[in-house]
Amino acid sequence: MRILALVLTALAALAQAAPETIILVYDGEPRHLSSPGDTWKTVDGAYVGGPKAPLTAHVTAGPKDFRVRARLRIENQKNSAASFFLGKSHFGFEGARGTVFASGPLFGKPRLLQPSPEVFERGAWIDFDVIRKGKTVSFIINDKTILAVETDMGSLGLIGFSPTRSTMHIQRFVIEGSLRMTAPPKPQAYTIPIVDLSAQKQRQVVVDREKGQYLGHVTTVLLEDGKTLYAVYPKGHGRGAIVMKRSDDGGLTWSERLPTPKSWATSLEVPVMRRVVDAQGKKRLIMFSGLYPIRMALSEDDGKTWGELEPIGDYGGIVAMGDVMALKKPGHYLTMFHDDGRFFKPNGKRTGTMSLYQTESKDGGLTWGKPHRLFARDDVHLCEPGMVRSPDGKQIAVLLRENRRVRNAHAIFSDDEGFTWSAPVEMPAAMTGDRHTFKYAPDGRLVCTFRDTALVSPTQGDWVAWVGTYDDIVQGREGQYRIRLMDNTHGWDCCYPGLELLPDGTFVATTYGHWTKGEKPYIVSVRFTLEETDALVGK
Repeated sequence: MRILALVLTALAALAQAAPETIILVYDGEPRHLSSPGDTWKTVDGAYVGGPKAPLTAHVTAGPKDFRVRARLRIENQKNSAASFFLGKSHFGFEGARGTVFASGPLFGKPRLLQPSPEVFERGAWIDFDVIRKGKTVSFIINDKTILAVETDMGSLGLIGFSPTRSTMHIQRFVIEGSLRMTAPPKPQAYTIPIVDLSAQKQRQVVVDREKGQYLGHVTTVLLEDGKTLYAVYPKGHGRGAIVMKRSDDGGLTWSERLPTPKSWATSLEVPVMRRVVDAQGKKRLIMFSGLYPIRMALSEDDGKTWGELEPIGDYGGIVAMGDVMALKKPGHYLTMFHDDGRFFKPNGKRTGTMSLYQTESKDGGLTWGKPHRLFARDDVHLCEPGMVRSPDGKQIAVLLRENRRVRNAHAIFSDDEGFTWSAPVEMPAAMTGDRHTFKYAPDGRLVCTFRDTALVSPTQGDWVAWVGTYDDIVQGREGQYRIRLMDNTHGWDCCYPGLELLPDGTFVATTYGHWTKGEKPYIVSVRFTLEETDALVGK
């Protein structure tokens, strides 16, 4: 924990006041920059990068005055969509219609400006400036103001250049004024081995499948008898009527679809089911459904009967609740969800910022308090929390999906039962994915299953599991190995997984995916033990 404290102290210092001038490129030599796969190179006094290789500075343009200065030229500029960006806002040097253009939240709506050849000669060196003074942000080429916009936005996000269908040569790139340095990114690839179980059909159990019907995002609960499993999932991608099934033999066989209350057919989001226990020892099952308002259903008899979905408050959110953590005080729980401005209140609108919220229950999950925002970011979009407690019980870690797809997954930590949290820290690529779900193995190691969204991975888009230790998370290490559970034939759409541990040490992982090419997603379980996967490492 001492090392974690030192790391967080260093990051906090890094995020404080940055120097007034930061040189990002000087005579073609880069500093404080990253690109996918390090595809930019210094050539003849310029930093050169081609298509599909955005160049991102580890600097966020602040809410106060600043100035960006660059000297650059663009090869293959015509209709390329090459641009300078501030977060999600792009000032383009030439779009598909041959004009300078602007798009993104800073500009309100896409704007087509002057024909590019009237602004500067294609392929020639240009001096490019971006100046924020008060509420005005101006874009200047060769000392001529091409566009000036008024904005009330605070931080405008990370800055950089995107060559798109061109090649950019950057000789100089400097920013001055209201700045915030960000930590350099972790490597986008990982080095730990992969154990591939995807072809081992004997491990797979089909939970539910319906021709022509999309069956989606799953959560599961294993009851205390060690054999009764419940699974819930929607008929549709992230929304649709909620389906429930039960297994009485640890996931080897599954019931027909069980009767559900009428309101479950009105679900707008991913269902999330969890076990809760109140201070008197009364056990219940709860299930959340998100967007606005967040609703919850309750079972008092271990899933045999359920109540209707009812609002838990005057607020909403996405993937509600992402996870639920039992606190040390009996009957107390915390849970988290995220929102991008659309669903927290009625008639919301999407913003460029993703917010993570927390709320607590003091009565065993029956009621939930008013949510409070833990943090909001526009440079990375951190969401879909997956929680795990340290082996000694003293700390809670939360892994977070990075939804802008520019950095790895992040983690936050609490040493005081969720009262305060550390600043988000980027994790290794080996732990990068969507919807992290944790369970401890009998030997104390940690298994986490998720959709693989590592930026560089041979199993990207597949259903995977990570094997390591809690200390690997704290120290930011890659862990021991990964497991490819199943091959998803879609580019990304799979794996909001359930993960349960049976008394004999067997893990039962359950999720949806495009398991048969050309068909709709369906629900499958995969069974494995760490003894089995340990034996396959390196083979």
